[in-house]
Amino acid sequence: MPGPECKWSAETGAPCGTDDSSGCLAPVFVYGTLKTGQPNHRVLLDGAHGRAAFRGRARTLEPYPLVIAGEHNIPWLLNLPGRGHRVAGEVYEVDGRMLRFLDEFEDCPDMYQRTRLRVALEGARAPLECFVYTTATYPPEWVHLPYLDDYDSQGKHGLRYNPRENR
Repeated sequence: MPGPECKWSAETGAPCGTDDSSGCLAPVFVYGTLKTGQPNHRVLLDGAHGRAAFRGRARTLEPYPLVIAGEHNIPWLLNLPGRGHRVAGEVYEVDGRMLRFLDEFEDCPDMYQRTRLRVALEGARAPLECFVYTTATYPPEWVHLPYLDDYDSQGKHGLRYNPRENR
């Protein structure tokens, strides 16, 4: 069951009332290692980081380039709307504590930047605006890598993700 409607702060882009007592939940779209069945999904399930409730599968409304890059074969959603594919992922409603944890986990704003995009949520009539971790700071050659529409760490691409604990 979705939480109370969340208002966005024009100043910070964060949901208002993220003091963990407001009950405000922010939708977050995950497309990579945080998805169900992927190596980092467990962090969304760990209540010590806050609360995350699965809301459904979704696809970005606009195409984006989803690439696998870097020495650890990390999935990256390049902040280049209009290029690539409509990317598949999952939407979670998270509380303020989990959102702050995800910012740290995703090394935001250095590695990824938390931005907003609209997704088509399965079974929903209207698009949903979600937070997502994208990057606008990447080597120029990444634009020429193959674009995926659905990330799987064990996919046919053959680029095995190197989990944090092995680095």
